[in-house]
Amino acid sequence: QVQVVESGGGLAQPGGSLRLSCAASGSIFNIYAMGWYRQAPGKQREFVANIIITRGGSTNYADSVKGRFTISRDNAKNTVYLQMNSLKPEDTAVYYCNVKQVNGDYWGQGTQVTVSS
Repeated sequence: QVQVVESGGGLAQPGGSLRLSCAASGSIFNIYAMGWYRQAPGKQREFVANIIITRGGSTNYADSVKGRFTISRDNAKNTVYLQMNSLKPEDTAVYYCNVKQVNGDYWGQGTQVTVSS
């Protein structure tokens, strides 16, 4: 089993910044990717960004966040970060960390991000 714990959500003004953290622990062998998804009220969960550990840390982003969000990883801490800049009201959602392992996906409990003036 892999435990996934997110932190760092909160309230930001439009144009502001927040940084999310996601720490994986437990049976963390064979993790090949870590990333973020989000779900706004009344909408389906959508991909935000991920980092492919087995491909030298290559990253992928949803078009809606390219140029504004940056995902990074601290290998020693098994932690990924999502730096969110130039936030927009449409970024408001619950953000979920996703850990991909050979035998399945693991999810965090989610952290609320609200962008409002």
